[in-house]
Amino acid sequence: MPESLNSEPLVCMIVARARNGVIGRDGDLPWRLRDDMAFFKKQTIGKPVIMGRKTWDSFPKRPLPKRPNIILTRSIVFEAPEAWVHSNIHAALETAKAQARILGVDEVFIIGGAQLYRQAFTLTDRLYLTEIDAEIDGDTYFPDFPTEDWRESWAETYAADDRNNYKFTIKCLNRA
Repeated sequence: MPESLNSEPLVCMIVARARNGVIGRDGDLPWRLRDDMAFFKKQTIGKPVIMGRKTWDSFPKRPLPKRPNIILTRSIVFEAPEAWVHSNIHAALETAKAQARILGVDEVFIIGGAQLYRQAFTLTDRLYLTEIDAEIDGDTYFPDFPTEDWRESWAETYAADDRNNYKFTIKCLNRA
């Protein structure tokens, strides 16, 4: 059993952003980074994921398989089969943490979109940040944040190739 299960599960954000802060365009990702998608799946599989309703709607297959899906929305009538729906970030986090304890995992994930990232940033313990080495056109941005509040624990760089449109680096940042 992971050591941190004696305490609260960590609240983690996972996001890919371009140098100019872009994280999306027209409700989709404006890049193809297969190695980043594999990392996303590896990190989140078996762990609760919290997303906004627009992010939920953007997935071609719902719910995301093999992980509890929790949706945050302002709509009081929104329903999503096989997912928990909340209108309050704190209730969504409590559901995610309860599911993490049941599953015996030590992380819960905020997976987007931009509005949820802004809302949950001060509640986040760890940030898995994919930094794409390009300026990309988009209409959705990750919020600016004070980098001095975070400490990098590891990083891995991937080259642009037949699997990835752009060079990128995945970093794990923990709140200082």
